[in-house]
Amino acid sequence: MRLGYFADGPWAHRALDLIAADPTLDVVFIVPRYDTQDPILKEKACQLGVPFICHENVNSADFLEQVKGYEADLFVSMSFNQILKKEIINFPELGFINCHAGALPFYRGRNPLNWVLINGEKQFGITVHYVDEGIDTGDIIEQCMYPITYEDTYGSLLKRAISECGNVLHTALLKVKANNFDRIKQADIHPVGTYFGRRRIGDEVVDFKWDAKRFFDFVRGITTPGPGARCYAKGKEYVIWECELIPNAPDFIATVGEVLGRCERGVVVKVGDSTVLLTLVSDVTKETCVEKFVPQFPIGTRFE
Repeated sequence: MRLGYFADGPWAHRALDLIAADPTLDVVFIVPRYDTQDPILKEKACQLGVPFICHENVNSADFLEQVKGYEADLFVSMSFNQILKKEIINFPELGFINCHAGALPFYRGRNPLNWVLINGEKQFGITVHYVDEGIDTGDIIEQCMYPITYEDTYGSLLKRAISECGNVLHTALLKVKANNFDRIKQADIHPVGTYFGRRRIGDEVVDFKWDAKRFFDFVRGITTPGPGARCYAKGKEYVIWECELIPNAPDFIATVGEVLGRCERGVVVKVGDSTVLLTLVSDVTKETCVEKFVPQFPIGTRFE
């Protein structure tokens, strides 16, 4: 089966290695994101001896004319960022498919691995689906689920997803090639699903009025390599990189955001219902995070 590969980043590198190692699959051209033009993908295209086609608008007539001669059976997207329109979606005989690090029809849109943690989920999904004119709304070909533990963070989920996306995509490609799969409409799983937009500056600010579990999930959901959860004390901005739930911490009413205790591992801070232990933070100077440290703020310090 001949493939046109639209891709970017480490997700795409791992998947391309698996595809290239399969003699039943043949990548005939690679299209990177126009704004980044992934140099590793370019090197891999060179190694495979296939064209590396950078184009500002893959929906344009001249792009479709350019790739027509490669006679790809299927187009594949892995972390590609252009909005795809009807003409290119329907261009190859077998259609256009995409690999998405979310359990569709839930976690459509951007940053699903951040949001799955922020929402306190116990598992996350990887889905290969047909591209249509909606956002992550096409029929499902393959979907796999993976457990989330309390030790997981955005970084650990990202590492797992980068590896597993390639495996799920490869499996889906073999099913499409053999025409041996059940094409599942997302509405048959849930009539509405969920969608998450691009995160913006300000979305990273934590709220000490949240309950301890929500606070904990938010911190681990946007920690490294994300921007980190932001807060303020005495007019100064800090990043909370790590925190912990405190076993058997009682619920009680007190001033939220106040430091109530200290130990060698950090500071105990009051949140909406009980308390959490902040274990790793950093200062922010001119929007740059300086060296991380174990907090030892005085008792009575108030965060907001």
